[in-house]
Amino acid sequence: MLNQSEIYRLKVQTVPPQLNFINNEKVDGKKGKRLDVDSPVDGKIFTSITDSTVEDVDSAVNAARTIFEQGVWSQAAPAFRKKVLHKWADLIEQNALEIAVLGTRDNGTHINMALKGEPLSAASTIRYYAEAADKLYGEIAPTSDNILALIHRDPVGVVGLIVPWNFPLMIGAWKLGPALAAGNSVVIKPPESASLSLLKIAELAAQAGMPAGVLNVVTGLGQVCGEAIGLHMDIDVLAFTGSGGVGRRLMEYSAQSNLKRVYLELGGKSPNIIFADAANLDRVAKETAASIFRNAGQVCVAASRVIVQNSIKDELIEKVVAYAKTYKVGNPFDLDNAIGSIANFAQLNVIEAKVKQGINEGATLLIGGERANVESGGCYFPPTIFSDVTPDMSIAKEEVFGPVLAILGFDTIEDAIEIANSTVYGLSSVVWTSNLSTAHRMVKSIKAGVVQVNCFSGADQTVPLGGVKQSGHGSDRSLHAFDKYIDLKTAWISLDPN
Repeated sequence: MLNQSEIYRLKVQTVPPQLNFINNEKVDGKKGKRLDVDSPVDGKIFTSITDSTVEDVDSAVNAARTIFEQGVWSQAAPAFRKKVLHKWADLIEQNALEIAVLGTRDNGTHINMALKGEPLSAASTIRYYAEAADKLYGEIAPTSDNILALIHRDPVGVVGLIVPWNFPLMIGAWKLGPALAAGNSVVIKPPESASLSLLKIAELAAQAGMPAGVLNVVTGLGQVCGEAIGLHMDIDVLAFTGSGGVGRRLMEYSAQSNLKRVYLELGGKSPNIIFADAANLDRVAKETAASIFRNAGQVCVAASRVIVQNSIKDELIEKVVAYAKTYKVGNPFDLDNAIGSIANFAQLNVIEAKVKQGINEGATLLIGGERANVESGGCYFPPTIFSDVTPDMSIAKEEVFGPVLAILGFDTIEDAIEIANSTVYGLSSVVWTSNLSTAHRMVKSIKAGVVQVNCFSGADQTVPLGGVKQSGHGSDRSLHAFDKYIDLKTAWISLDPN
């Protein structure tokens, strides 16, 4: 149970200027440049981070490469890596509330969600990969009698990670866990508006016994140090979660540099398909509201398109609007609120512009639509719902990344499939039906990396999360995530002494 007074004590603490974390040390940038960090909770500056340069990225990559080649981590017994990762997860869990408060201060996630979704989720993820570290077996291939063919799984080397501002710690852990458990060294760039939690857990990794140089955190602007990571000749693999535009540039940087492998998760416009035979429409409506309004819609898999059978559309709309009205928007440190702030003012402006575009294109605004006036100031936007949406409208095709729901109608299952697949994205999806045949057909027909049937957020660490089409490629979570951070090496050994 969260304690409001303890939350208050932590949220008013002074946060000193933050430094990069390289070679298990806090270091300032080569040029000493700083970036102010303002909180979306109240719009006020409360600390600063290093505005890193290309030279700072070089320092981090050199540290990562040096320790990798020394083999202190990369060639260590998997049991050693497992022990360190478990200790790291323990320390994250022990400091979870402090980390969650830091995260809420710089990206506005409601403290309840911040605690569960960031440090506690990260600790669980790291434990999952810690347990897998000593279970990554090689293979023996079937060949002729006088040949021994072995398939080794080697760490790739230095991994670059660039993570988004909505859940930097949770998504960061999805990448850090398998990359580190496999024996790689890492250079990670947090978002400039949400760097504090990753800097904190890097310190905890050092306390847990992670060798210097294995985990390095470099903060700064995407167009400077993000580009430097993308172009670096000594980074072997790059994994990114964020926008499609940046993902395209990172692939260009790979082509311009060393052809590093690039794995991308680029968001989505996830359909929430509701058939007339869905059981318990109240539950469907409640989870529909949660699927788009939690964390103010700033969730990659947010079900931002409701595609509902016309025979129940009016009834569903009435219920979803009623649930939307129960979401209290306000200061994310207030436990009585349900939705915190938008992560930054730039994103608030994006949401506002896309809502206006939806109105101009002819969609009917049912609720919300204007930024919320909250006493503390800051960036807030209420639950917003559009009806009379058609598949060609921008709010039906483009990712808003805010608490904005577009409702479209359909008559036949063929219509539902066509509308669901009518965007360039293919990350997640939801289907509600009592018909087993319909469920199977939808799972097969929807072009998405995840199809959830009669539930939302039904997946956990044991299964992969990855997209198709312009939602990216490569999977986070599950044992399949190791594939991104491992090279296969064949040993072909003749057993014929002659």
